[in-house]
Amino acid sequence: MSVTPLLRPMRALLVVAAVLVLLAGTQLFVFTLRTEDYFAWTVANPLTAAFLGAAYWGSFVIEALAARERVWANARIAAPSVLVFTALTLIVTFLHLEQFHLGAQFGWNTRAVTYGWIAVYALVPLLLVVVLVAQVRTPGTDPPREQPPPVWLTAVIGVHAVLLLGLGSVLLVSPSTGARVWPWTLTPLTGRAIGAWLVGLGVAAAHALIERDLRRVRPAAWGYVAIAVLEGIALARFPDRMQWSSPSGVIYVVVLVSMAVAGVAAVRRR
Repeated sequence: MSVTPLLRPMRALLVVAAVLVLLAGTQLFVFTLRTEDYFAWTVANPLTAAFLGAAYWGSFVIEALAARERVWANARIAAPSVLVFTALTLIVTFLHLEQFHLGAQFGWNTRAVTYGWIAVYALVPLLLVVVLVAQVRTPGTDPPREQPPPVWLTAVIGVHAVLLLGLGSVLLVSPSTGARVWPWTLTPLTGRAIGAWLVGLGVAAAHALIERDLRRVRPAAWGYVAIAVLEGIALARFPDRMQWSSPSGVIYVVVLVSMAVAGVAAVRRR
């Protein structure tokens, strides 16, 4: 049986998703102090805005590289995490809709961005489910695993999966509780927004453990490096917002460093 290809609709959807997260990342990482004008909701803490922007740009790397693959097995690590993140973000949006830039007091361009945000997060999960069903039902098989990750790298990714999924879930369900163990100040909306990102990345980490092959997780490995570097830049831009000496601050930095090490190790071994 032949190897299952990456279907054109799935490739197209990944390309569209990559463009969208690139734009969102630009709004947050470049215009960090202007979210009241250029984003769907105002992010008062610039470190939070930069964090979210870095996550969007890191996701761009994952989705863009996955869209370049020809084999489904080498691209599919992007699909579940995108589906989970977009679905959770849609829920977060409706839970805090009153804080979004929808009123007449906002400029038409700001309201247009907000309506675009809602449309994207309402449509992308639905389209992805439809395309994913077609992709999974496509005849074919996976290519043989080329290079299983070393034991230490599997252990590091396993710890990441537990931390990301656990803390992300707490932030989503009880943002006030999660905010107490986060290294900078969060609101319920920003806490849940970060929680959606953590769960999405945690799904990618858990997926990497299932794949057990460095070739199949290459898009996520490069994304890991990008996210770690960009989040480090965010900290360097707004160091006064970070609680450096707190246990959560130390853990946050350690996790970023370990993400960079894990991503580089996975790419170099390939």
